[in-house]
Amino acid sequence: MSEREATETAAGTGASAAAPGGGPAREPAGASAAPASAHDTVEAAVRAQLSKALGGVRGMIEAAVPTIGFTATYVASKDIKLSVGVGVGAAVVLLLVRLVQRTSVQFVLNSLVGIAIAAFFALRSGKAEDAFLPGIMLNAGYAAAMIFSIVVRWPLVGFIIGSVTGDPTAWRSDPGIVRLCSRLTWLLVLPCALRVAVQYPIYLSSGDQSGLLGAAKIAMGWPLQVAALATMVWLLTRGRTPLPAGEDAGESGAA
Repeated sequence: MSEREATETAAGTGASAAAPGGGPAREPAGASAAPASAHDTVEAAVRAQLSKALGGVRGMIEAAVPTIGFTATYVASKDIKLSVGVGVGAAVVLLLVRLVQRTSVQFVLNSLVGIAIAAFFALRSGKAEDAFLPGIMLNAGYAAAMIFSIVVRWPLVGFIIGSVTGDPTAWRSDPGIVRLCSRLTWLLVLPCALRVAVQYPIYLSSGDQSGLLGAAKIAMGWPLQVAALATMVWLLTRGRTPLPAGEDAGESGAA
């Protein structure tokens, strides 16, 4: 930032602090663009957002525990209602622990909603394998949506960059960034497509396939997701693409 721009920004901040009528000071117009200065490159911004998306080891465990509880209980007892109770109960316990500790409930809520939907399908049909159908359908939907976003040149990962810069669409003006985001989005498509390709034929097989489906769901859950994200991080360490719209954000704040 030049000396002139710094002076104008300081003046704008001072003016906003003295709000007419003695009211509360208003936040400077450029404050919403602050996150853009936190990262210098597209790669750094996406790496930071991906680390949040994982939720750490605890988030991975919270995502897997309800499914493990449901599957293990059904394999041992063949009782759908008991298995559903164990799966949902495990998610509720994890949620209560989060609430007591006053930590983020995002990942355990996702897990609770997922097991609740699975329980509805299983209880409605009386077949344990139907508990896995919503997950298969969801992965198919995610894969289709992401592939469509790539085809129309609005790759999903681009909106991660938009969330950092404060401008959700500025990244599309740079063909290099669009290509990078397309490659990264393909890496997110791959786990979803693999889950459908493996689990749906198992679901269609005759007989009770709930044990096999449960094992496939656990093995192809976070492990696949972590592998995809690790590949994305590796790809992101190879380049240094400047973030778009950083200067525009600063100018809009000075105005």
